[in-house]
Amino acid sequence: MFLRLLLTLSLALVLASCDTQPASDTQEQGALAPAKASLSGVIDRSHAGELMPAVSITGPSGDQVSTGAMQGSPMLLNLWATWCAPCVVEMPMLDDLAGEFGTSLRVVTVSQDLQGAAKVKPFFAKQGFRHLQPWLDTDNALGFALGGGVLPTTVLYDADGREVWRVVGEYDWSSAAAREAIAETVK
Repeated sequence: MFLRLLLTLSLALVLASCDTQPASDTQEQGALAPAKASLSGVIDRSHAGELMPAVSITGPSGDQVSTGAMQGSPMLLNLWATWCAPCVVEMPMLDDLAGEFGTSLRVVTVSQDLQGAAKVKPFFAKQGFRHLQPWLDTDNALGFALGGGVLPTTVLYDADGREVWRVVGEYDWSSAAAREAIAETVK
């Protein structure tokens, strides 16, 4: 009897410690600025030359756009979500990159939030991004097409829609190394 009670209590504690719900917006925004120093992703060139997957995503105006139709200029494609703390840390840096490179590099951030615009539009409004737009992929099709759905995932494509490199996990997009890696493709 005691063993059964102990086992039941242990199981209850384990289940209670699992948090399957995303953190609240206030919790996510708490101490993210200092987290920038710990961004440790690396550039991976093992997929270089692969074509950008043609997946339908929702554009900022609510229209469906195929990523395959977005070729024509170099693109930094970032998959993120409002509940992903490293993703949230990267967003202001990506906004700065988009402003710095202007029309020579298209920075496209595609939210993987299942709640779509209901979560993403208030997040964008609160953050006041000047250069990024809220793209949505509520089916997570793009994440799976890129091979796994790990967030954040960022891929640099050349003007022909061929992958140059990717970063799976967080990365310091404000670094000189990031700019040098992007400059390989952006003329």
